[in-house]
Amino acid sequence: MQWSFNNDRPIYIQLVENLKLFIISGTYKPGEKLLSVRDLAALAKVNPNTMQKALTELEELGLIYTERTNGKFVTLDSKLIQKCKEKLAKEKSFIYLNDMMNLGFSKEETIKYLNKEEK
Repeated sequence: MQWSFNNDRPIYIQLVENLKLFIISGTYKPGEKLLSVRDLAALAKVNPNTMQKALTELEELGLIYTERTNGKFVTLDSKLIQKCKEKLAKEKSFIYLNDMMNLGFSKEETIKYLNKEEK
């Protein structure tokens, strides 16, 4: 599990993005118990308060839930996970397409380029 941060955006937002990616990619499975806040913070090398802020946001998004005295778990809602995965794919596709257009490629050329890379 790779944690990487840059200084141009708040760490907790980057934590949310990383954790969301771990969930939608299947690194964290539906229903899986997460490490404690302190253990996750130690793993990511961040302050526990910062990790708690990120986990609170993920809980508000419905991607994790808390069971009193048992800890935090990944949602069992596979439709929500799929919806988040598709939203992220759309965002990344948009960024890629814009980058390619800034290089002078048309949408069609970009698609052809991607098809060549698959072979």
